[in-house]
Amino acid sequence: MKIKYATNPIDFKSYDTSRLRSEFHCPGLVENGAINLVYSHYDRFIFGGIIPTGQSIKLPTYDQLKSDYFLERRELGIINVGDAGKVTVDGEAYPMNTLDTLYIGKGIEEVIFESANPSTPAKFYLNSTPAHHAYPTTFGAKADVNKVELGSQSTSNERIIYQCIHENGIQSCQLVMGITELKEGNVWNTFPPHLHDRRMEVYFYFDLPGDHLVMHFMGQPQETRHLAVRNEEAVISPSWSIHAGSGTTHYKFVWGMGGENKSFADMDSVPLTEVL
Repeated sequence: MKIKYATNPIDFKSYDTSRLRSEFHCPGLVENGAINLVYSHYDRFIFGGIIPTGQSIKLPTYDQLKSDYFLERRELGIINVGDAGKVTVDGEAYPMNTLDTLYIGKGIEEVIFESANPSTPAKFYLNSTPAHHAYPTTFGAKADVNKVELGSQSTSNERIIYQCIHENGIQSCQLVMGITELKEGNVWNTFPPHLHDRRMEVYFYFDLPGDHLVMHFMGQPQETRHLAVRNEEAVISPSWSIHAGSGTTHYKFVWGMGGENKSFADMDSVPLTEVL
């Protein structure tokens, strides 16, 4: 499990492209037959991918956690961004199709991941935060989670937001998780931008075909920088940073948050006149 340490916005101003990518950009999360996770010191947030091909993969614990099993003091959100698969939670199986969600609460000892067809594997994207309470394991099909439509074609940001784990949906301690889908012909996400000083966030971009990419914008509103992000790569967004992007085509991303509260609407909007 890779470690990403926290930075502060004053130091951030001096970062060149290499340092910026080293601190916030997270490639290599999706690898056939492997599990690749990142531990961020922002709110102790863990994220990454598990791609079972051939054999099932059991979620291990890590030395960084100092725990007997991964979820001893944590909760876990899973969204399948690949083909059909199955997650078995302490012996109970949960089939997961594309863009289905599974929440697993604190105290679960064994989590096993499988693909229905190893030649077209499931791609399980994971978010995990520390937990103080044991909420029940809960499945959410894509068709059943809360759906919000935002933006417009005229501003190139018409999109669908699927709210999966949130205050009025699947319950958790502090994890908030969902999917944003840009409609065809639209490229801007989370724009106009916002901040939420009470929560950090991670974006995982996917369904970007070929050589297409997203230019992800981050930083304080008056001190922005950009990262070129490609398919199935993630970006860490500190609480002091905006998090928005524009792609060379339409795409999807999973957003996950951890921090002070679970209110999706808890945002501090940034007027476009203040963005530099």
